[in-house]
Amino acid sequence: MHQSFYLFAFLLFATAIQAQTSWPVLKHYDQDHLLNIALPLGGIGTGTVSLGGRGELRDWEIMNKPGKKFSTITDGNQAPFFAVYVKPIGKTAQSKALLGPFHPSEYQHYEGRPVNHHGMPRFSVASFDAAYPFGQVNLSDDVLPISVKIKGFNPLIPGDVAASSIPLAILKYEVTNNTDAPLEVAICGTMRNFIGIDGSKQSKNWKGDLVYLGAKNNQNEYRESPDLKGIFMSSQGVDNQDPAWGTIALSTAERELVSFRRSSTPNDWENSILDFWDDFSADGVLSDKDKLVDDNPMASLAVKKTIPARSSLTFTFYISWHFPNRLDWNNAWSFGYRGKIIGNHYTNQYKDAWEVIEKESPRLANLEAQTLNFVHTFVKSDLPEVVKEAALFNLSTLRSQTVFRLPSGHLMGWEGVMNEAGSCYGNCTHVWNYENATAFLFGELAKSMREVEMVYGTKDDGKMMNRVSLPLESNRNIDHVAAADGQMGSVMRFYREWILSGDNEWLKKHWARVKAAMSYAWVPGGWDANQDGVQEGKQHNTMDVDYYGPNPQMQFWYFGALKASAAMARAMNDPVFAKQCEQVLAKGSKWVDENLFNGEYYEHKITDPKTFEFLDRSNPSTAIPNFQLGEGCLLDQVVGQYMAHVCGLGYLAKKENIQTALQTVMKYNFVPRFDNVFNNMRSYVMDKESGLIMASWPKGRLKVPFPYFAESMSGFEYAAAIGMLYEGQTEAGLQCIQSIRDRFDGEKRNPFDEPECGHHYARAMASWSAVLALSGFQYSGVEKSMAFGAQSGDFFWSNGYAWGKVKVQQNGQRSTVELSVLYGELELNSFSLKNHPTQIFKKTIKVKAGEPLQLTF
Repeated sequence: MHQSFYLFAFLLFATAIQAQTSWPVLKHYDQDHLLNIALPLGGIGTGTVSLGGRGELRDWEIMNKPGKKFSTITDGNQAPFFAVYVKPIGKTAQSKALLGPFHPSEYQHYEGRPVNHHGMPRFSVASFDAAYPFGQVNLSDDVLPISVKIKGFNPLIPGDVAASSIPLAILKYEVTNNTDAPLEVAICGTMRNFIGIDGSKQSKNWKGDLVYLGAKNNQNEYRESPDLKGIFMSSQGVDNQDPAWGTIALSTAERELVSFRRSSTPNDWENSILDFWDDFSADGVLSDKDKLVDDNPMASLAVKKTIPARSSLTFTFYISWHFPNRLDWNNAWSFGYRGKIIGNHYTNQYKDAWEVIEKESPRLANLEAQTLNFVHTFVKSDLPEVVKEAALFNLSTLRSQTVFRLPSGHLMGWEGVMNEAGSCYGNCTHVWNYENATAFLFGELAKSMREVEMVYGTKDDGKMMNRVSLPLESNRNIDHVAAADGQMGSVMRFYREWILSGDNEWLKKHWARVKAAMSYAWVPGGWDANQDGVQEGKQHNTMDVDYYGPNPQMQFWYFGALKASAAMARAMNDPVFAKQCEQVLAKGSKWVDENLFNGEYYEHKITDPKTFEFLDRSNPSTAIPNFQLGEGCLLDQVVGQYMAHVCGLGYLAKKENIQTALQTVMKYNFVPRFDNVFNNMRSYVMDKESGLIMASWPKGRLKVPFPYFAESMSGFEYAAAIGMLYEGQTEAGLQCIQSIRDRFDGEKRNPFDEPECGHHYARAMASWSAVLALSGFQYSGVEKSMAFGAQSGDFFWSNGYAWGKVKVQQNGQRSTVELSVLYGELELNSFSLKNHPTQIFKKTIKVKAGEPLQLTF
């Protein structure tokens, strides 16, 4: 009896451990939805290589620039890949590339030339499972007696910036023996030393094929330490000032039979890959070639094991990199910059790619466990699956080439990235306005972005450049346009960072600059020169045009900045400025409700660009400036209210008008089928896909409206949808979010890349805000208070410095709360729950990991 009890208890414990250490699956993609999957593997600000839906390594973006579809070399069958050798005891061995089957679109002959991976035997069945940052390729075969799960990830731990910023791709090949006898199995990674080849230098060979240039006298060295074996790749010929100069390491910590090759034969008639294949396929053990041939010599690293019958073993490999020569913004559209080396924060933490894996490998198991804890907790939370998918998968943008970190640690961001260049430089204020993922997951990085805006991007008179230059110190001598929405949003986001961090000294340090940025709205000839709360002036904005006259988009950002500034002013013992902000807000809010709200939505009253007098729209002869909104129903009309809710600032105008406006957005702007919509600009939604269009025209369209009026872009859609969630319009908000994610289904588009002006667009990280809206999470590090708006459920929470979960249970009029911290520490003076009085504690409560706080309401 006792033995049975202990066995039962042990099995329960083992099951719990297995559930927590097994990789979570939030989204499954079948074989028909793999073509465009590319999950970025790499750290924040380090660049990435992506794991494709069928096991391929694609989009090599580790050399300080984007590289969509760049697979390190295009001339022939030479791209990096992994392969498997399988030999049943006493039977013939077989080898295949660890790749799933081709997509029908790849069957074309490509003009009679060899193409990467096309000639390699592949597995017959594939699928993909994901819960970012974890990606799993499932391979099975109708010939080989094994199945393989390719598991790729890089640590991602909210609050732990260093652990989430490692230049490393971790690949685990979990091989299952599906027979009743042992199998000899070897896994091998093969890649050329492509240092110097980043896709930017191109030419054509004698056949007319496009080839990438740059490698010169590259070196492959076998290295071995007590815990690691692998190939260290360097270069003796690439200019050490080139952005593509650095080091790479392909390594393993496996202790079984490890073999390697530092090179292959010369690549005449694709002989390099043939020579490798024959060597590996003979016995699963590589024979080294110490004479390096080609400027980009081919290196291979293999691990061989015997897998017992009906069992599984895992083969783990690491790809690490170190490329220190990041240039300033010049490697996108020129904007007049010359290409000064500014460096990378991550390369100051390690001397080369080998040191990356030497330093980090001892703690990778722990970092994996912490990442699993985060993702498991998040995935198990009581949120709709599509909300979790949208929020989690868009975190990949933080690891893409959209962002990088200066040696000083400041986080810098493009708006997005094109295939081979950055897109729209400068921590663009009006684009980064929308996202909340950075602040709520990595608070220190968010604070660094606010410092860029306030310390380096804001002039003494308060004018904030909507794009900063590099190096940061150069901004003192450069001027740029100020964006009305971006500048006011930056004030709101500074408030957000102050509240989440509770860092009063940080606010005190930068308050003069914040106050100047707010006051810039009132300069002569400015947006609201007469301080009546109504912006009559010229307003440059995220539509990349200038609006003339009061419009809801700019007004609500303005109102949010006023309310945030008033709160910060009172904290800084500046009651005069606080009162000034509050008075301007009161006047403006009243005017906007009375004059811009038309009973259904807020519209734009256009002014003369020279006199700022209101134009008479009823007069057919009135000249209307191009690129305005006018009486259009704008998707983004109450975006400032969305951010105000996130920041806990409350309503900026009449609640009933806000709610009606969002209902009207759903009525007029939601398009169930885009094959019936004309769009003269970019097509992010096509055919029978659905989504929210930027503007609708129930009263008739302007002849020349703002340029993006007929587009549909996910970042704007998220902001509107989450606004709906905050207003209790849950069904509509979720429908909009579902429409977005249906478009990123793996077949049509990459689930880990929501584009706008470029891939991995920063605005799409607004998706994280849905987590905040549905849980009703609010936190103040200043007041040391926490609140949840949900009446029941299990929810994930994070304030950028600590994170955990909360369980809310309701029984009649009573509610119980269990608050757990899983990372960091939390200090609380009060806790609030929807429909219950706030609990104010007699003394500050410190909540630590493993010591949940129990509350009863």
